[in-house]
Amino acid sequence: MTNDEITEVIQKVHELLTKKKLTISVAESCTGGLISHFLTALPGSSAFFDAGIVTYSIESKKSILGVSSGTISNYGVVSEETAREMAEKVRILTRTDYSISATGNLGPDALEGKERGLIYIAVSREGQTFSRELRLTGDREANKEEAALQALMFLVEMIGDDRKDI
Repeated sequence: MTNDEITEVIQKVHELLTKKKLTISVAESCTGGLISHFLTALPGSSAFFDAGIVTYSIESKKSILGVSSGTISNYGVVSEETAREMAEKVRILTRTDYSISATGNLGPDALEGKERGLIYIAVSREGQTFSRELRLTGDREANKEEAALQALMFLVEMIGDDRKDI
């Protein structure tokens, strides 16, 4: 993506969250804080952005977010189940309207037997959590950026589908 396309995604997120008066929090692993960085790249993010937590290790996912040991041992950190639980736990922890999470393998090697570029993102709101699998083919940095942007675009899609506001 070009810088203009990245800015366009960020602007859309800002407009949507501000217009609907929604708050957001983020739990990141493989994206290493990039989703939070994108959310705060433009002025005005303090109106909706509550917290971003980078839980890179298994232990921090369990001790900070409260992801269950069972989820990690049964499915691994690179899993839809872990992404969903990360999103749910950070939303509850911060009491935000929405949350985003990302976990996966940026590469270069396999992790838990899962190939490079396999990323899971999730968006959570009260009573509902949505997840998506990404299979990215770039290098480590390209995959990190693409995963962060896909998570923000997924958020826009899910807020757009939020029929509670209509």
